Amino acid sequence: MSNFKFPHQTAFYKGKVRDVYSIGTDWLVMVASNRISAFDVILPQPIPYKGQVLNQIAAYMLNATKDICPNWLTNTPAPNVAIGKRCEPFKIEMVVRGNLTGHAWRTYSSGKRELCGIQMPEGMNENDFFPTPIITPSTKASEGHDEDISATEIVAKGLATEAEWNALCNYTLQLFARGKEIAAKRGLILVDTKYEFGKIDGTIYLMDEIHTPDSSRYFYADGFEERQEKGERQEQLSKEFVREWLIANNFMGKEGQTVPEMDAAWVQTISQRYIELYEQVIGEKFVPQDLSDDETYNLVLASLQRCGAL
Repeated sequence: MSNFKFPHQTAFYKGKVRDVYSIGTDWLVMVASNRISAFDVILPQPIPYKGQVLNQIAAYMLNATKDICPNWLTNTPAPNVAIGKRCEPFKIEMVVRGNLTGHAWRTYSSGKRELCGIQMPEGMNENDFFPTPIITPSTKASEGHDEDISATEIVAKGLATEAEWNALCNYTLQLFARGKEIAAKRGLILVDTKYEFGKIDGTIYLMDEIHTPDSSRYFYADGFEERQEKGERQEQLSKEFVREWLIANNFMGKEGQTVPEMDAAWVQTISQRYIELYEQVIGEKFVPQDLSDDETYNLVLASLQRCGAL
């Protein structure tokens, strides 16, 4: 996708998977690209329709949770574009885990029982449910790897006040509960996810995307217990399968490692997995939309005018 230039544009930021345009001081245009990242590295091939999938799931979930916490989103004028209010971000990601999976399991299986200052119970198996969901925050790195951090360190470093931290935890657990409720209706388990928050005039807002395959991990509920009892792998819908493929091909984002080649068939497989998650989570057929840059630009421009950003 081409870089856009909007009226009153004051800044442009190219993230791992999103292009963010600042309009004046109060508005953002967020374009979800087809780029895909893993281990904090952008992989070489774009994934068809990934941006549309992410944008539309995020919009659906933000609208389904706005009674819990105010959020930044105003509208989605194009399949892969969201427009909303600019927030002053907290430089932390609120990672919440309902099951012992992924990074938590890798930590646990190494023999450690503490993650981000949280004690994990003894005697757990991979993918078991925690007694109650745990929050394991990480620092939000502008580049390079995000790092685990404890609540004590967050307050000590001034990343949030104690009152703000308590509010963030409260919102995080309520949002996770709602996400699990939505997933359960679709035959899924929301395993873990992350939320990002910011402030506008002292009020905390939910930012960015939520409950998408880039920020979340889902298991199929059907057969979950049986697979756990047999020690079998869980069937999941998430980006974890991309990470597992990279690990199997000797890449974990470490210095000196080379990203393995992604052939056309594998790229198509990833695209189909993203579409599958959309249809499973939303409960509707995915309708691919291919707009030109000019069409997208005009839709965004009209939307900015309607919401008073221009």
